Amino acid sequence: MKGRTTRRVTLAGSVVGAVLVALDGTVLTIAQPALQRDLGASLAQVQWTSTGYLIAVASLLVLAGRLGDRYGHRRLFGYGMLGFAAASAGIGCAPGIGAVIALRVLQGACGALLQPATLGMLRAAYPPDELAMPIALRTSAIGVAAAAGPLVGGVLTAHLGWRSVFFLGVVPAVAIALLVLGVRDEEAPVERRGAGLDAGGTLLLGAALACLVTVLVTLPGAGWTAVPTGALAGTCAATVAFVRHERRAPDPLLSPALLASPVVAAALGVLLSASAALFGTLFTATYFLQDVLGLDALGTALRMLPTALCMVLAAPLGAVLLRRYGARPTTSCGLLLLAAGVFGFGRLDTGAGAWAVAACAFAMGAGFGTVMVTATEVLVRRARRVDAGVAGGLQQTAMNIGPTLGVATATTLLAGGDFVASMGTALTVLAGLVCLAVLAAQRLPSAARPTG
Repeated sequence: MKGRTTRRVTLAGSVVGAVLVALDGTVLTIAQPALQRDLGASLAQVQWTSTGYLIAVASLLVLAGRLGDRYGHRRLFGYGMLGFAAASAGIGCAPGIGAVIALRVLQGACGALLQPATLGMLRAAYPPDELAMPIALRTSAIGVAAAAGPLVGGVLTAHLGWRSVFFLGVVPAVAIALLVLGVRDEEAPVERRGAGLDAGGTLLLGAALACLVTVLVTLPGAGWTAVPTGALAGTCAATVAFVRHERRAPDPLLSPALLASPVVAAALGVLLSASAALFGTLFTATYFLQDVLGLDALGTALRMLPTALCMVLAAPLGAVLLRRYGARPTTSCGLLLLAAGVFGFGRLDTGAGAWAVAACAFAMGAGFGTVMVTATEVLVRRARRVDAGVAGGLQQTAMNIGPTLGVATATTLLAGGDFVASMGTALTVLAGLVCLAVLAAQRLPSAARPTG
């Protein structure tokens, strides 16, 4: 009974944590125009409320996973969630845009602590062959948050002001953090308790990821000017230094066993490609539906609602298919469905009707929901328990870098010329990226097998 209660609390924490982080991003997008007007901020300053958060998250996720492996995922989740709630409340009371940006960076750091733990806790609480359905429920909940976020953010901003969106998750975050921290771990602390944290590897990997995010964020608007060029050089230099350091480190940040696994590399490639394609397409779809078809924000949200709804439904179905047929065929089918949706959306023109848009949205949501469950389950399951947090950190890194890559690709290819023609080119490229991921998916196991 005690074990069952622990699992329920673990699953609740994983789901609520993932939902609150997903909601935070979607409601902020809706609230940004009002925030800009109220604080008298420039567009560049408002963009840094998202960019600063993203850089903090991306650069710290793997370290946070390692900390969870060493000190316990529940503890990291609880502290991260409390910090996330405190930063959110602080933003709601912030006197100016500078304070908002600083607190968003802090919020990103706290988000980095809790995100890998949402997967690490599941890996520790559930046997490997029972992981698929908890991950599916977590994925479905993220889909619900993605669908509800714009509507909730719009209502709150319109009636209570932009500050209210940051108070939205404070009470639930504190409640779930205290609940998770109040549950005692039944198993002994992690084997790696005496291991070092590899400070050099942490700094180098964080620098490489921060520079990469800077490239992806600044390149579409600025072109190859000093900032993105310098950031790209920094990415390359830090990556080379990180690889050399990890080969010599006695206790590397990324264990050789994890990095040497072709299955882990394939799962990460699938997640990166799928998230890049989906979010690049959603970014493009917003402009197409509003600027080309003339829909308002609500009409746009309703047209794309099938994406989130199908993601919610496909996640548990993906878990069933994964258990029955294995990761390779299930992931491949999900990727092909996603590619068909992205490619089909790129073929739409000024005469596109609601059903044509809905069909593409359906395919994208169903395909992505399936892929999220299968690739994530393989990644977390194949990692040893002592590497579960790092595996979760890698998964979350892919899920943060992927959308940024997709939006940057779409923005670059959409620049100038006829929008509809440019959209066809951009989405064909993104669909091609997903098709390449099908090749990577052939490295995944063809049948579900228990692992220790």
